[in-house]
Amino acid sequence: MGKAFGAVAGVGAIASLYAMKKSWDPLPSVRSAGFTTLDLSVYKENELVTEKWRGKPIFVLKKTADMVAKQTDAQKARDIEVNGAHYMVCIGLCTHLGCIPAYEPAKEGFLCACHGGQFDYSGNVTKVPPPRGFDIPPFKIEGNTLVLGEAGPEYTKMKENGITL
Repeated sequence: MGKAFGAVAGVGAIASLYAMKKSWDPLPSVRSAGFTTLDLSVYKENELVTEKWRGKPIFVLKKTADMVAKQTDAQKARDIEVNGAHYMVCIGLCTHLGCIPAYEPAKEGFLCACHGGQFDYSGNVTKVPPPRGFDIPPFKIEGNTLVLGEAGPEYTKMKENGITL
């Protein structure tokens, strides 16, 4: 009788541990929302596209040859280069209060209407009150695609150099 009770208790303990582990695992829908894949070959120059990653707006701007030619070193450091094309990819929230700035293609910059903050086409602050440039989400380059949510060597280098948080 003792061995039978021990066997039933052992099976029950293993089943309850398995059930607890399954409840701790994230749902498949949550796990798949952690990564967003962007095909960079479809973007047009000087046209801002807003994507979505983890519920946040992601700004993607393919820079023109003129934009790239007149960049400073600080602007070049924030570029993501894929197959010779330069892109600005960032979380589209103002670092001051979290507003969503508007892109002005003619001025090649962003304006946050709430408090007058301005950013250039690389995401650097050109007029305060924002304390820093746009944050860059973790990314990994795979051929012509950009995988948001996974930190590749390019992102790691940017983070080590203090370009993003």
